[in-house]
Amino acid sequence: MFEILIKDEQNIPIYLTVYRHLRDAIRNGEITNGMRLPSIRSLQMQLNISKTPIETAFQMLIAEGYVISKPRSGFYAINPQAILPTKQYELYADQEIKGINCSPIKSKPTIDFDPSAVDPHSFPIRTWNKMLKEALENFSMDIGKYGDPQGESKLRAALADYLFNARGVRCTPEQMIIGNGIADSIRILCHLFNNNSRIAFEEPGYNLVRQQFIMNGFEVLPIQVGEKGISVNDIEVGSAKLVYITPSHQFPTGCIMPFSEREHLLKWAITKDAFIIEDDYDGEFRYIGKSIPSLQSIDEYDRVIYIGTFSKVFTPALRMNYMVLPQKLLTKLKESSYEFTSAPSRITQWAMFSFIEQGHWYRHIRRVRKLYHKKHHKLIELIQENFHNRIKVTGQNAGLHIQITVNTNQSTETLIKSAADEGINVYDFKKMWMTKRTDPFPKLYLGFAGVSEKDMEKGIKLLKKAWLPFLLK
Repeated sequence: MFEILIKDEQNIPIYLTVYRHLRDAIRNGEITNGMRLPSIRSLQMQLNISKTPIETAFQMLIAEGYVISKPRSGFYAINPQAILPTKQYELYADQEIKGINCSPIKSKPTIDFDPSAVDPHSFPIRTWNKMLKEALENFSMDIGKYGDPQGESKLRAALADYLFNARGVRCTPEQMIIGNGIADSIRILCHLFNNNSRIAFEEPGYNLVRQQFIMNGFEVLPIQVGEKGISVNDIEVGSAKLVYITPSHQFPTGCIMPFSEREHLLKWAITKDAFIIEDDYDGEFRYIGKSIPSLQSIDEYDRVIYIGTFSKVFTPALRMNYMVLPQKLLTKLKESSYEFTSAPSRITQWAMFSFIEQGHWYRHIRRVRKLYHKKHHKLIELIQENFHNRIKVTGQNAGLHIQITVNTNQSTETLIKSAADEGINVYDFKKMWMTKRTDPFPKLYLGFAGVSEKDMEKGIKLLKKAWLPFLLK
């Protein structure tokens, strides 16, 4: 039976200590795939603590995919990187319950440089629980009513203040629409621009947004992305009057659009009576030089549609974003027959309003900025130490992932497979391209937010082991 030894760790909650012990044991194989975990009651007796922190730890493990709960059976460990189907886990659990002697399935622990992940330990669980409780208490008289389809007015007002102070965005709360992720925002825009079915789009660019436009009948015109972002000259040659960009940290290349190019793009929009969709998905994070304000902040002619999200700064599990419409488009939307699908949970919106209003949001951003700044520099340092000039890092000035160009004549598929054989996940983002890629050397993408520094060190050493035979001198 696996045992947990709790040490007195100052300022670390017991539930977090239990969670970390179990998670690390699953990751390193001490608790094997499919192994039945001790019950909450047995752990309570073993550790001599209340069951609440144990239940909290188990819920966190379940949410992150390290544990599954089987009704009337118990909890079973899952190594989420082991690529083992759920049915196989269930079969193992059933065999164990029936007394069948079966050997645990061994697998190599995986270190995942997922560019979309954020640090799970940075989430302020206790504070957020408090905000949810306060939301139910403070807004109890509204619990039986549907809210404003544009989102709760208090949250929109708090966000408008934050965006002005942090990103220079100038808007009123009335211009803002709270949504259940960016797909909600894109559906609204597809309705607004249904008479103009061409959109210029970054190449490479965010495939999920691109697909939304295609599904709604738009013709997507891929516009090449260079060191300065999307080519404004190529946009001017085309016939589109709508463009989608990620100027503060282009996804996926990571380049940042300079101020001069932003002015050039705005001039195009004014001249052509066009609109720019600015997806500022991780604009809060910049590591070299001063932070560049949003494109919307320098727009004097109301040509920019601004979209932001809570996914990178807070958590993707919240599934909440926001969009700021120019006044002209807001008027058009209200005069149309469009009906909003639904805003996010009112309870979640109330909690987020309190989180911002009480200052927790600003403290959280300062904390994660410091954390990601440290991880960012650590990853680049490790790559330089282990690969020297045989891997070029780009797109590293902002955001939560970097782009690397590997000096080899091998394909991205070969590099990804050889990394996976060593238990490392890296990404090529091939779905982000509409046209055929013509890179002379393979480009891959590594996220650092969701990886611990310890795993980062181990992961880069394993990448060196996997790729060294392929690297050119």
